[in-house]
Amino acid sequence: MLELTSLFEFSRTHCVAICAFLVPANLLATAQTLFFVGFDRPMLQVRLMTMIASFYALVMVLHVGTWLMIGVVMVPTFVLLWLGTTCLAINGWAIAHPNSLTTLLRRIAVLVNQMVVPNLRLMGDRYSSHS
Repeated sequence: MLELTSLFEFSRTHCVAICAFLVPANLLATAQTLFFVGFDRPMLQVRLMTMIASFYALVMVLHVGTWLMIGVVMVPTFVLLWLGTTCLAINGWAIAHPNSLTTLLRRIAVLVNQMVVPNLRLMGDRYSSHS
């Protein structure tokens, strides 16, 4: 049988390596979930991506839990816990209510487009007037 204390000790001993993998994996996998939902990919692909992203997030939360068990309460602990929990929530949202998430992503895209495109035009005008 698997001894949990050994697994917890392994997690704490190799914390830097585990976090160096899990942080980008969480961010990239959850971003890919958002892209899949935002671009109306088939639900099968969205579900597969959310399972992968949720696995990374759950491992992150459990890894942070090993530190909280021994009383390590520091800013990085809470930041990593927040990251894992947020990624889990986003992936849960993508499965439970993909339509509302798609609506939100499209509204954000419209707002960004309204803010960025006029600024790009202004920048282009500044540089073209000097030629």
